[in-house]
Amino acid sequence: LEDVVAALSSSQLALKRFREIARISGLVFQGYPGAPKSMKQTQASSSLFYEVFRKHDAGNLLLTQADREALTQELELARLLGALQKIGTQHIVIKRPPRFTPFSFPLMVERLREMVTTEKLSDRVARMVAELEAAADA
Repeated sequence: LEDVVAALSSSQLALKRFREIARISGLVFQGYPGAPKSMKQTQASSSLFYEVFRKHDAGNLLLTQADREALTQELELARLLGALQKIGTQHIVIKRPPRFTPFSFPLMVERLREMVTTEKLSDRVARMVAELEAAADA
């Protein structure tokens, strides 16, 4: 939980929730009737408050509310904790397949893209697909 909260502190999810909270609480002025501020201006104001509160008033109730809402609504904290607890009780099995699997194909393509060679990437990918199909047929 501490790691999730630490990651959330600098997250866009908490900032998004804080913008809503700041708007609803009246912290951010939205303009006069008939002449509202633009969404960009409102976001800039709330982002500035967020950064100042994070830096100078970490215990601010609005920040706490934003973090709590982001955890419960955006990340579904109860489900996340349940999944992490389940993962913690399971046994990890590491297998080394003789060739890459279909799930690893995108990773292999990215890795091939990084390699310097005279063969074009599309040719290498086509060759890999043919190898996978041949292995599947066997």
